Amino acid sequence: MAGGTTARRGTPFSDRSGPDARKGTGAPKPPKAPKPPKAPKPAQRSGPKGPGARLRRGPVLASLAAAVLLAAGGTWALYGSSWLRVEKVAATGMDVLTSEQVLGAAAVPVGAPLVSVDTDEIEGRVRGRLPRIDSVDVVRAWPHGIGLKVTERKPVLLVKKDANFVEVDASGVRFDTVPKAPAGVPVLELNAGRSPSARRFDEERLLHEAVLVAGALPEPIAKETVQVKVASYDSVVLELTGGRSVTWGSGEQSDAKGRALNALLKAAPKAVHFDVSVPTAPAVSGS
Repeated sequence: MAGGTTARRGTPFSDRSGPDARKGTGAPKPPKAPKPPKAPKPAQRSGPKGPGARLRRGPVLASLAAAVLLAAGGTWALYGSSWLRVEKVAATGMDVLTSEQVLGAAAVPVGAPLVSVDTDEIEGRVRGRLPRIDSVDVVRAWPHGIGLKVTERKPVLLVKKDANFVEVDASGVRFDTVPKAPAGVPVLELNAGRSPSARRFDEERLLHEAVLVAGALPEPIAKETVQVKVASYDSVVLELTGGRSVTWGSGEQSDAKGRALNALLKAAPKAVHFDVSVPTAPAVSGS
């Protein structure tokens, strides 16, 4: 070939500039996502063996120890020491009974710890050994005493028994037998043998009626009543001082009859016979 040059064959030219020109052709890689920040570690707490626990335990243990010592000291003072023991026993409220009788029946353990004394047991002994006592209040009188406040039964009626008299209170309780009739207490005279109602109303029922009547009498009238005569359930008669008598009827409405009789005695003091069997229509005679 003349007069010129011939171009050499080769790889077609291409313009590869930038970083991918050295690594070959291909799409660029996406950027990596940033890593999330690490969470902060929680602060460590002091365990049961830490210094904080030791500081808290000190006052608690001291308080518990003090409470135990106080409880032990209190128990010893109540039961073991000589400070709070029974040294004196007193009884009040008696009219017929003596202090010696009540204290003997009570049998309070002198020298025993005051806190250990069984007041219910003492009450039971007193009432069981002395039927005249209706109630007794047993109290501790700190630091060394026991007090007995007594209430005696009051007789409202007497039942003749041989040469003696049986005392009966307003509840119908026969609580004592005495050789002499107490002043101001009426005696029961029971004459119900021939009564048509004797089979229906026995002596115990008639005694109950007499007690209702005697217990309903105002105190001034009760002191002037000598006898309560019972012939039948609805035939009760009172014998008063000065030869006066009162037709009472049955034991029903005894409170109203007592008030009516009290009014009649004031209105007609010279009357001999009073009738309150119908309390809304009382009557007098012999004035």
